[in-house]
Amino acid sequence: MANTYTQLYIQFVFSVQGRHNFIKEHFRDELEKVICGIVTNHKCKAYAIYANPDHTHIFVGMHPTVSPSKLMEEVKSGSSKWLNEKKYVPSKFSWQDGFGAFTYSKSHIDNVVKYVLNQPERHKKQSFREEYLLLLKKFEIDFDHKYLFEWYE
Repeated sequence: MANTYTQLYIQFVFSVQGRHNFIKEHFRDELEKVICGIVTNHKCKAYAIYANPDHTHIFVGMHPTVSPSKLMEEVKSGSSKWLNEKKYVPSKFSWQDGFGAFTYSKSHIDNVVKYVLNQPERHKKQSFREEYLLLLKKFEIDFDHKYLFEWYE
């Protein structure tokens, strides 16, 4: 792709099917490495990742030939396959349909990395639902509540 120059930074947010707390601390680091490997294999760069028990944030520098939807399809299918092969969860693991994708400029990289890595502290004060709705509002994304992730309180 000669003469193609880009700066494409996206924070992806996606949730475990049924919002079960399937992602456990004893394999979280391994799962994050698997996801980062998938991102790298698709010519993208993972800047930060945090797999919460019921949802994941990953901040990525995108390659211009890879669409956000294709990357998420590969991340979700590859990580689900890995989790199911490892039998780390009590039943068949899958991610919910859909994802959030929020773009940032290069000057925001450090702040977004800190935001993603600070997930455990954030969720002591704020639910995933509150966090996700704030992101949608902050980025002025029109949405229909019936198409958001399944919420279980």
